[in-house]
Amino acid sequence: MNDNNQNITVYDDNSSNNQNNNVSNKTRKINLPNKLTIFRIVLVPVIMIFILIPENDILPVTWAKIFAAALYMIASLTDFIDGLLARKLDLITDFGKLMDPLADKFLVVGALIAITAANTFEGMRWLTVWVTTVVFFREFAVTSVRLIAKTADGNVIAANFAAKLKTVFQCVCIMTILLEDIVLSQNLKTPPYLFSYITMAVMVILTVYSGFVYFKTYWKYIDPAK
Repeated sequence: MNDNNQNITVYDDNSSNNQNNNVSNKTRKINLPNKLTIFRIVLVPVIMIFILIPENDILPVTWAKIFAAALYMIASLTDFIDGLLARKLDLITDFGKLMDPLADKFLVVGALIAITAANTFEGMRWLTVWVTTVVFFREFAVTSVRLIAKTADGNVIAANFAAKLKTVFQCVCIMTILLEDIVLSQNLKTPPYLFSYITMAVMVILTVYSGFVYFKTYWKYIDPAK
């Protein structure tokens, strides 16, 4: 038998390893910061349920507010943590740049809608309706601008400083609304919803201002004259 006629199969270990690494990378597309972002979105309906719970014998409204505030704080902390991890571990992705601000919008708008609809906060509904409307349309408009800008040049627009400051005050405002009558009003003997009104005013100002900054910066993408 002629050895030269034998078929010899050579296995390339490097090629096999590269294929395994490619499969591994595909299965790990959702990194930890993005998982935290998704977790924040999942918490939104849960928070809304606690805000909307009416007075009952199983879970009093006071405790429902406390649970809603605690969950809202946890959700807000994930916003800080996922951004910190993404920068520190170099895990910044287009998915995170897009979904992280959207998760914040879902959280804020969802909580405001629940507060407006809840009978517990009926006394301030005349104001929360308008505040929720302003916040909703601002977030909708800014999200549209971000998508248009991304479509135009292919870059995902990250949140600017004014938008991040707005997000902080939105958290402060919602936490104040949920807990004012439990913590502040009873201890300080202040008029009902005083601090809620103040924080809502600051929040609306920052919401409108940050929206203006976005439109001013990216108007070139939506200018109807062009």
